[in-house]
Amino acid sequence: MSAIAPVAAENDAADLAWDSRGNPEVLTFAVGGETFAVEAMLVREIVDPLPETRVPGALPLVDALVNVRGRIVPLVDLRAAFAMPPSAVTADRRIVVVELTLGVAASLLGLRADRAHEVVTLAEASSEDPPALGMRWPQAHVRRLVRWRDDVIVLPDLAAILAPALGVAVATD
Repeated sequence: MSAIAPVAAENDAADLAWDSRGNPEVLTFAVGGETFAVEAMLVREIVDPLPETRVPGALPLVDALVNVRGRIVPLVDLRAAFAMPPSAVTADRRIVVVELTLGVAASLLGLRADRAHEVVTLAEASSEDPPALGMRWPQAHVRRLVRWRDDVIVLPDLAAILAPALGVAVATD
């Protein structure tokens, strides 16, 4: 009998992939009235809601699986990570399929989104670290906050968010 060692989560772009001009392209999407974004280079596709297979005893963060073109993809619910109430499925609901490196292997994950918006280019000069006070979310779950138009875009730290589901500890600074 062999033991399964915990796997460390690491985002393909653990440090935000600012280009030489300080501008990454990101896909923006809505969850619970907030605007989130992930690097466009991590996004494999955006799909309409699919039939979900619930996983008994799973953490609320990753409690279901979907079949995306013949591949079993775990669904990540950012609402659970950011302590947001559940919402009903609407016509705008989407699954943002991203590819992340979890340990040594690339894995597909589906991020539940209330709505997928667009790919935009952000400016590094408009970004800040999350504040130590005044946020209702765990600071470790936010990589950066970026001012964009009349909004603030949250760049989630998927590695820190997924660490509990992977059974690993995340170092904090």
